[in-house]
Amino acid sequence: MSPLPRTVRTEAVVLAHSQYGEADRILRLFTLRLGKVQAIAKGIRKVTSRKAGHLEPFTRVALLLARGRTFFIVTQAEALDAYLPLRGDLESLGRAAYVIELVDRFTYEAGENTALYRLTVRTLERLAAGHRPALVLRYFEMRLLDVLGFRPQLFECVLCGAEIRPEDQFFSALHGGVVCPRGHATTQGLRPVSQDALRYLRHFQRSGYPQARRAAPAPEIWREMETLMEHYLTFLLERSLNAPAFLRRVRKP
Repeated sequence: MSPLPRTVRTEAVVLAHSQYGEADRILRLFTLRLGKVQAIAKGIRKVTSRKAGHLEPFTRVALLLARGRTFFIVTQAEALDAYLPLRGDLESLGRAAYVIELVDRFTYEAGENTALYRLTVRTLERLAAGHRPALVLRYFEMRLLDVLGFRPQLFECVLCGAEIRPEDQFFSALHGGVVCPRGHATTQGLRPVSQDALRYLRHFQRSGYPQARRAAPAPEIWREMETLMEHYLTFLLERSLNAPAFLRRVRKP
């Protein structure tokens, strides 16, 4: 086997950073070629550093990484897209943070996932371009679950396999899908899901983004879908998410 290259050129989305030593930062990066990695940016906190503005969270950046003993070392960095419209108010910032938090929580180091990387970038681009935030986030959640192998079963009852009828149903995070009214009496932990919310979730699951953009649910259906998806994602992660609570605090009435 040929040895691993000592340097790697890749693009990445900055997920988070933390201070390290007197002037360095440890970066958590979701890269196109390597998946999620940690890298050290030496001297980035110095006033004279040229890298500082290129390595802020949820910035897409072109990198040259050198392999170190513990971390990759950032030797070159050039911002490709800082998604500046997302930094203009707390609500937009919270939506971007939600996307980044889901990617960070659902991924592990040393695992390339090109499909998820491209989905992440497209989602940030859509939010920055002013697309309807609720649509962008619900569509992102559905595609995220598909890419990671957690696609919920929405067309047949996850317990009995019966085709779902046009009526209100129940959702089981434990079983990963919809439970028909006939089976809900003997199943614990179910959440009700209305016929309309389920219809739109199914539409997002089976449609491309241009088709999904045509959806026009009522405000209460958007809220129902948001709550249900947060419930399912939290169950899968086995811990609460931070960004949804932040969004609820700053959301405009």
